Amino acid sequence: MKILFIGCVEFSRKALECLLNLDFIEVVGIVTKNDSKINSDFVSLEEVAKIKSIPYIFSDNSDNHIILEFAKKVKADIAYCFGWSYLLEEKFIDLFPKGVVGFHPAALPQNRGRHPIIWALALGLSETAISFFKINEYADAGGIISQKKLPIYYEDDARSLYDRVVREALKEIPIFTARLAAGNEELQFQDEAKANVWRKRSKMDGQIDWRMSSRAIYNLVRSLNKPYVGAHCIYKTNEVKIWAVRELEIDSSFNNLEPGKVVKVVKDKIWVKCYEGAIEILSHDFAIIPKEGEYLL
Repeated sequence: MKILFIGCVEFSRKALECLLNLDFIEVVGIVTKNDSKINSDFVSLEEVAKIKSIPYIFSDNSDNHIILEFAKKVKADIAYCFGWSYLLEEKFIDLFPKGVVGFHPAALPQNRGRHPIIWALALGLSETAISFFKINEYADAGGIISQKKLPIYYEDDARSLYDRVVREALKEIPIFTARLAAGNEELQFQDEAKANVWRKRSKMDGQIDWRMSSRAIYNLVRSLNKPYVGAHCIYKTNEVKIWAVRELEIDSSFNNLEPGKVVKVVKDKIWVKCYEGAIEILSHDFAIIPKEGEYLL
């Protein structure tokens, strides 16, 4: 089975390397990027393509005709599109006799759309999934090829959940690829009545509002930890990244304190009152450590 591979993030590279270890398929072409302003986990696949002598092109999504011509030239049976932030055109999808396989780290048909790992953590979900599916003209809506549920633990942050998603996805790729190569396509069609779509996040979605509960702030901070951009708060008009916090057990002496008030500073660790509860800022980018009694916005 000949595969055209499309991707430009950490997972893309690991999935491509996984495929290259399989002796029953051939990767005949690669579509990637040489830079990205929207993928904080960006990784170009150029190096792998050169090492393995696989034809490749760069795309900025304004050159669909170039991708189309490249796909026609390599004559792949199927395309794998893992880690690509743009919808593929129907005429591109139709080029491949076995279709195009996509990946989404959520329990489809639930939680289609943007930033699935970030939203799952920010919303405090206890479970997510890895889903491989056949791409059609709608986002994350095609028949499911493979799906596996994954737990989300309280201690998880973006890095640990991202890594778990990748580990489990890499286990599934050889299994369903062998099935597809053998012509055994078993699809589970998605129930549209159960579907929802997560929206694109904005910069303001990453700003801590101290009127939130300590749990909501904890979830927000862990959701945006590396490889993502980090949550932030405002201190003396400056935007400051917050990378890790922990929830504090507090007593009634905190009840009369306003949200955002710095109640304790120990070296570079900062206690801050929230609307409900308080948090300790463990890792941050403060150039000057706030003083006790000051306020964060």
